[in-house]
Amino acid sequence: MDLSFLSATALTELIRSRRIGCLEVLEHFIDRVERLDGPINAVVVRDFDRARDRARLLDSSKTRNAPLFGVPMTVKESFDVAGLPSTRGHVANKDHRAMVSGLAIRRLEDAGAVIFGKTNVPVDLADWQSYNPLYGTTSNPWNLAHTPGGSSGGSAAALAAGLSVLEIGSDIGGSIRVPAHYCGVFGHKPTWALLPNYGDPATSAAAPTDIAVIGPLARSAADLATALDLLTAPDPAETGLTIALPAPRAATLRDLRIAVWADQPGHATDEETTTALNKLAVFLEHAGATISRTARPGFDPTEAFHLYLRLLDAAWSARNSEELLNLKRHAKANLPKDDTSADAIMARSVDMPHRVWLGLNEQRHKFRRGWTAFFQDWDVVLMPTIAGAALPHMQDGPTWERRASVDGRDIPYNDLLFWPGLPAGCHLPATIAPLAMTQAGLPLGVQIVGPIHGDHTTIAVAGLLEQEWLAFKPPPWMVG
Repeated sequence: MDLSFLSATALTELIRSRRIGCLEVLEHFIDRVERLDGPINAVVVRDFDRARDRARLLDSSKTRNAPLFGVPMTVKESFDVAGLPSTRGHVANKDHRAMVSGLAIRRLEDAGAVIFGKTNVPVDLADWQSYNPLYGTTSNPWNLAHTPGGSSGGSAAALAAGLSVLEIGSDIGGSIRVPAHYCGVFGHKPTWALLPNYGDPATSAAAPTDIAVIGPLARSAADLATALDLLTAPDPAETGLTIALPAPRAATLRDLRIAVWADQPGHATDEETTTALNKLAVFLEHAGATISRTARPGFDPTEAFHLYLRLLDAAWSARNSEELLNLKRHAKANLPKDDTSADAIMARSVDMPHRVWLGLNEQRHKFRRGWTAFFQDWDVVLMPTIAGAALPHMQDGPTWERRASVDGRDIPYNDLLFWPGLPAGCHLPATIAPLAMTQAGLPLGVQIVGPIHGDHTTIAVAGLLEQEWLAFKPPPWMVG
């Protein structure tokens, strides 16, 4: 039996029934990493010996009820795992070792997971290219000349290549969603503040960052749901509250009310993405779902995008160095008045007074209420994850100096934040599921957006599409 692309649920059942041991499963994935990861470079921190010790301990256990019992998994490099480095791609942090595992990591291990490594990221988790001077470049398993996305690029690449069973990443500007889309896997950006991730007190921020979330990546919607449920709970050090998310709104495609938002004037989206979304809409209509191609929340999308960019820049500002802030101040002073690129919007936000931020936050919550009203009529909205398929490797200069091509149209690289930013700025949950393959053989994903705390609904819709439309398929050269 080839274990490489089985779901976490399927592997756990095999282990529970004693048809295979935890150590045997772990060794299978260690062997794949050692044989196949070279040109991909996804699993950059390897903790094989401690993982073997844990797998042996689990094999000797009489109780096997844990939901992820014996599942080998990797995690994004930025998560604190006791004894392992958390560098965010900085050479200066290469000797750092976390003393305490983050809350999310402890919850996964309590659920029986065997964490055997960490996956690559861009510097400061701030790019859709996953490369850094410490660990090098991660490539997309579907085409090694292309990026797997970022910042959870190593996470998505490891899953697509069958190097790991389950992953956990983080997202503030598409960092779970874009890699899942680029690599053809599933990913979930939860409702903001739903999943806490307090880590090593010596280095981890105690306060959550606005917009930023953590969430699972997997090869099936069911695995997303399992991981989400394990991680959904407040930090017990702060409160004894429990959270009960609403059940999915529908059990079949026929029961769903779906808005399809395939493109937006003024924001580049390639034709293959728009065509694939429209084909999905036709399929859903034939399946009996109620479909609208024109239903939209009651606000201007460009205004909402620009609001997101300003809030994003403020959220990032705490970790900006003075050198970077000075660069942004210089850029702000020299911006043409008519420059409305994403980079210009963010540059104008440098040194924002708190009073201004409070006004932006008030506007954000008005938009959130607009989304809430929209979701009274529609269960989910389907939209692009980003403007197109995986970009080629682009490592020249900072992101604000790069350009991207969308159907031959040259745009600023960070203008690609539109589709990731539209739901993220208002703290909405969004699930990525496979949508199509491009003529060039690269995956496309659909972004399934739902109401605040509608996480079970967006994942359930992903599961229905997985069954009825398109499931994960591995890159052919990774099979066997």
